[in-house]
Amino acid sequence: MKHNVAVLGASSNQERYSYQAVKLLSEHEFGVFPVHPAALSIDGITCYPRLSAIQEPLDTITVYLSEKNSTPLLEEIIASRPRRVILNPGAENAALKSRCLAAGIQVQEACTLVLVRTGQF
Repeated sequence: MKHNVAVLGASSNQERYSYQAVKLLSEHEFGVFPVHPAALSIDGITCYPRLSAIQEPLDTITVYLSEKNSTPLLEEIIASRPRRVILNPGAENAALKSRCLAAGIQVQEACTLVLVRTGQF
Protein backbone atom coordinates (compact mmCIF):
# COMPACT_ATOMS: atom_id res chain seq x y z
CA MET A 1 0.00 0.00 0.00
CA LYS A 2 1.31 3.42 -0.93
CA HIS A 3 1.16 6.14 1.70
CA ASN A 4 0.00 9.75 1.77
CA VAL A 5 2.86 12.23 1.96
CA ALA A 6 2.66 15.97 2.63
CA VAL A 7 5.52 18.00 1.16
CA LEU A 8 5.86 20.96 3.51
CA GLY A 9 7.57 23.80 1.67
CA ALA A 10 6.67 22.51 -1.79
CA SER A 11 7.82 24.73 -4.65
CA SER A 12 6.80 25.17 -8.27
CA ASN A 13 10.44 26.00 -9.09
CA GLN A 14 11.76 22.92 -10.90
CA GLU A 15 15.26 23.56 -9.53
CA ARG A 16 14.11 23.13 -5.91
CA TYR A 17 14.42 19.79 -4.19
CA SER A 18 10.90 20.17 -2.82
CA TYR A 19 9.55 20.35 -6.41
CA GLN A 20 11.60 17.27 -7.31
CA ALA A 21 10.18 15.45 -4.26
CA VAL A 22 6.59 16.20 -5.31
CA LYS A 23 7.31 14.87 -8.79
CA LEU A 24 9.27 11.78 -7.66
CA LEU A 25 6.74 10.78 -4.99
CA SER A 26 3.94 11.13 -7.55
CA GLU A 27 5.86 9.02 -10.08
CA HIS A 28 6.20 6.33 -7.40
CA GLU A 29 2.41 6.49 -6.88
CA PHE A 30 2.40 7.90 -3.37
CA GLY A 31 -0.52 10.12 -2.43
CA VAL A 32 1.19 13.53 -2.66
CA PHE A 33 -0.06 16.64 -0.90
CA PRO A 34 2.12 19.67 -1.69
CA VAL A 35 1.80 22.39 0.96
CA HIS A 36 2.42 25.98 -0.14
CA PRO A 37 0.50 29.03 1.11
CA ALA A 38 0.09 30.62 -2.34
CA ALA A 39 0.50 27.99 -5.09
CA LEU A 40 -2.64 26.39 -6.54
CA SER A 41 -0.87 23.38 -8.03
CA ILE A 42 2.57 21.93 -8.64
CA ASP A 43 3.15 19.75 -11.68
CA GLY A 44 -0.63 19.32 -11.98
CA ILE A 45 -1.04 18.24 -8.34
CA THR A 46 -3.37 20.33 -6.17
CA CYS A 47 -1.58 22.36 -3.50
CA TYR A 48 -2.84 22.96 0.01
CA PRO A 49 -2.29 26.30 1.76
CA ARG A 50 -1.51 24.56 5.09
CA LEU A 51 -1.36 21.08 6.58
CA SER A 52 -4.72 21.48 8.31
CA ALA A 53 -6.41 21.85 4.90
CA ILE A 54 -5.54 18.24 4.02
CA GLN A 55 -8.47 15.96 4.80
CA GLU A 56 -6.69 12.66 4.18
CA PRO A 57 -4.69 10.86 6.89
CA LEU A 58 -0.96 11.47 6.42
CA ASP A 59 1.67 8.79 6.81
CA THR A 60 4.61 11.16 6.30
CA ILE A 61 5.32 14.87 6.34
CA THR A 62 8.55 15.65 4.52
CA VAL A 63 9.86 19.07 5.53
CA TYR A 64 11.69 21.43 3.14
CA LEU A 65 11.49 24.52 5.34
CA SER A 66 14.22 26.16 7.37
CA GLU A 67 14.01 25.99 11.14
CA LYS A 68 12.84 29.62 11.17
CA ASN A 69 9.91 28.75 8.87
CA SER A 70 9.01 25.33 10.30
CA THR A 71 9.01 26.24 14.01
CA PRO A 72 5.77 28.31 13.76
CA LEU A 73 4.13 25.23 12.18
CA LEU A 74 5.18 22.87 14.96
CA GLU A 75 1.73 22.49 16.53
CA GLU A 76 0.06 22.05 13.14
CA ILE A 77 2.58 19.31 12.28
CA ILE A 78 1.85 17.51 15.56
CA ALA A 79 -1.92 17.94 15.07
CA SER A 80 -1.66 16.27 11.64
CA ARG A 81 -0.63 13.07 13.45
CA PRO A 82 1.67 11.62 10.80
CA ARG A 83 3.51 8.36 11.47
CA ARG A 84 6.77 10.14 10.71
CA VAL A 85 8.37 13.44 9.82
CA ILE A 86 11.37 13.64 7.50
CA LEU A 87 13.68 16.62 7.99
CA ASN A 88 15.53 17.06 4.71
CA PRO A 89 19.04 18.55 4.56
CA GLY A 90 18.76 22.20 5.54
CA ALA A 91 15.48 21.60 7.39
CA GLU A 92 16.96 20.30 10.63
CA ASN A 93 15.06 21.60 13.65
CA ALA A 94 15.87 20.33 17.16
CA ALA A 95 12.66 21.72 18.71
CA LEU A 96 10.50 20.13 16.02
CA LYS A 97 12.34 16.83 16.35
CA SER A 98 11.94 16.84 20.12
CA ARG A 99 8.20 17.68 20.02
CA CYS A 100 7.52 15.04 17.38
CA LEU A 101 9.34 12.34 19.34
CA ALA A 102 7.49 13.34 22.52
CA ALA A 103 4.21 12.98 20.58
CA GLY A 104 5.16 9.49 19.38
CA ILE A 105 5.98 10.58 15.83
CA GLN A 106 9.07 9.07 14.21
CA VAL A 107 11.64 11.56 12.93
CA GLN A 108 14.20 10.96 10.20
CA GLU A 109 16.92 13.39 9.23
CA ALA A 110 17.35 12.26 5.65
CA CYS A 111 16.85 13.22 2.02
CA THR A 112 13.45 12.19 0.71
CA LEU A 113 14.80 11.96 -2.86
CA VAL A 114 17.51 9.49 -1.78
CA LEU A 115 15.07 7.46 0.33
CA VAL A 116 12.63 7.08 -2.58
CA ARG A 117 15.30 6.34 -5.19
CA THR A 118 16.94 3.67 -3.01
CA GLY A 119 13.67 2.00 -1.97
CA GLN A 120 14.06 3.03 1.69
CA PHE A 121 11.10 5.40 1.80
